[in-house]
Amino acid sequence: MSITTLSSREFNQDTGRAKKAAAQGPVFITDRGRPAHVLLSIEEYRRLTTRRLSLIDALAMPGLADIDDDFAGPRTLPQAPDLS
Repeated sequence: MSITTLSSREFNQDTGRAKKAAAQGPVFITDRGRPAHVLLSIEEYRRLTTRRLSLIDALAMPGLADIDDDFAGPRTLPQAPDLS
């Protein structure tokens, strides 16, 4: 999947290019240099809106390994309660 970025002006002048790029991946359309809209193919839109993501699928997402985590694990193991 490739990501394409176009300015609003580029998008207005060449929508055909944007549609072709959307077949390969999302197209970010910027307004004054800041992302303002995203163009997706209808297939990708339907995939994103109709399928619930399972935990397994979420953990298998590309690029997930690049995210730094700062999860602090438990310092001690839980102890069984004293019921005597």
